[in-house]
Amino acid sequence: MLLRVRVTLPDRPGTLGQVARTLGVSGADIVQVVVLERLGGRAVDDFTVVWPGAARVERLLVGLAAIPGVRVDGVWRAIGAPTTTGQDAELLAQVAANPADGLATLVDAVPGLLAADWSVAAVVPVDWASRTGGGGATVGHASWRTPVPPKLPEVTPLRARAMTAPDGGHFAVAPFGRAGLVLVVSREHSDTLTPAAFHSTEVDRLAQLVRACAVILGDRLDLVGTPSVSANP
Repeated sequence: MLLRVRVTLPDRPGTLGQVARTLGVSGADIVQVVVLERLGGRAVDDFTVVWPGAARVERLLVGLAAIPGVRVDGVWRAIGAPTTTGQDAELLAQVAANPADGLATLVDAVPGLLAADWSVAAVVPVDWASRTGGGGATVGHASWRTPVPPKLPEVTPLRARAMTAPDGGHFAVAPFGRAGLVLVVSREHSDTLTPAAFHSTEVDRLAQLVRACAVILGDRLDLVGTPSVSANP
């Protein structure tokens, strides 16, 4: 299976090589490395690896933990192929070519781009600010791996951000800026794999895609539907 392994490591010569060797010795075949961050002498790297299905991930974690200064931030199953240059532009081209299905195209494609499990276009009620405890979002469109019903976080249509649920699942949310629509992307925690939270660069990427699609789709987003305003108690 295809795994994503996120590692925080010292940004110094030789450390990246040690991590790569450890992955190889553990049985992982590296197919891609993406640098998410370099700051203050530390780096955050995402490794996409082909992992033998019968092998235990614990062996990999023990090997990486033995490298001085290295921390494993998450290991989870990657959906789709590794990220390649031009995927975002290709997605936007598909949305522009068929705007009638543009929202569905975006929602279905995003989990593969961000190594997530599922995504939904959620419609936040117009009276969200007055609701006690928030919540109340409904699903406008869901990707094919979305559970029924999906466990949505308490989202607002204000800004893009990362969120973590009490059960350990992670979300990235980005508003379209109209019709109360918010794109919600999820990485689910499991008994065997623990995903990393969405990095700020991933949230920024999601926000850019959503903003671009909002410009392309325009008034079509209003047709997704807005829940009625609930009466005040």
